[in-house]
Amino acid sequence: MSQTTNTILMIRPVNFRMNEQTAVNNYFQEDLAIKNAEINVKAQNEFDAFVDKLRAVGVNVIVEQDDKLMDTPDSIFPNNWVSFHENGDIGLYPMFAENRRKERRDEVFIRLEKEGFRIENIIDYTSAEDEGVFLEGTGSLLLDRINAKAYCALSARADEDLFIEFCEDFEYTPVIFTANQTVDGKRLPIYHTNVMMCLAEQFSVICLDTIDDKKERKNVIKNLKADGKTIIEISEDQMHQFAGNMLQVQGHNGQRYLVMSQAAHDSLSPKQIADIERFCPILSSSLETIETCGGGSARCMMAEVFLPRV
Repeated sequence: MSQTTNTILMIRPVNFRMNEQTAVNNYFQEDLAIKNAEINVKAQNEFDAFVDKLRAVGVNVIVEQDDKLMDTPDSIFPNNWVSFHENGDIGLYPMFAENRRKERRDEVFIRLEKEGFRIENIIDYTSAEDEGVFLEGTGSLLLDRINAKAYCALSARADEDLFIEFCEDFEYTPVIFTANQTVDGKRLPIYHTNVMMCLAEQFSVICLDTIDDKKERKNVIKNLKADGKTIIEISEDQMHQFAGNMLQVQGHNGQRYLVMSQAAHDSLSPKQIADIERFCPILSSSLETIETCGGGSARCMMAEVFLPRV
C-alpha cells in the first residue's frame, strides 16, 4: 500500500468558466469580468503548462479531453467524481451540482484500460443524488492509505452517513470534523476537505484554525500524530490562497514532490517552505484563472490512479 502514485488522470477543459451551480457554497469562486471563451483559453494554457511541469519531473499524466457537448465547466476537477484504488476498485461519487454529474464518463475508464490498468469493481454511490445526499470524492475524503484512515470535513457536499458507508466499503477508519471559514462575518462550512488539509506520506499541511470545535481539532491532531505525521500549520488567509490544496506525487525514480499552485507557494512563509522541503521538493505552477473562476486548485485537478497494472 502506498500513499503516493506516479500516475495522475487530468481532464483538459473545453468549456471552463465560473460554474454558477457550485458558487452557492464554494466561497473561493469569483467572477472574472472577461468573456467565457477567453476564460477557457486562459484555463487551457494554465492546464497545459501544469501538465508539462508534472511530466518534466517524471509524473505519468494521462490527459483525457473533455466533451464539448456535455457543457461541464468544472470537468477540470475530476478528483470529485472518481477515486481509483490499489485493489482495482473505483469509487463513483454523488455530486452537489447537477451540471457536474455529466462529468462521470465511461470514456475515462476505457482510456485507463487502454493505458494498461485493471478495473475490478465500480462502487457506485451516485444514487444518493436522488435523496440530495453528496460525497464529492477526494475533495470530501482525505485518504491516509497507509494507515487506512479517512478524514472528512462535513458540509453540504460531504454527508456523514455516506462517508461512514464509504469507510465500511473501502475499510478506512473515519475521522470526522467540521471546518469553517468566515464569509461576510459568519462561520460557514468549507465546501471540500482538500482545500483546508493535505496529507503526504510523512506530514500534513492543515489549517487547524478552521476546526472551531476544540474536541474535533484535538482528535484530528491526535490521529495525525499517532501516525507519525509532522503537522505543518497554515492560516486561513493562506488557505484562501489554496495553500491547503496540495498533493504529493511521485516523479522519476520514485522522487516525491509536493504539488501546489504558484499562489499557494507564494503565500507560504520561508519556515513553512523549509518544513515541507525537509521531506520533498515543491513543484508549483500558475493556476490563477482556474483558481479564481473554479474555486479549486492544483490538488483538485489531479485524480490519482492507484489501479493495478494488467
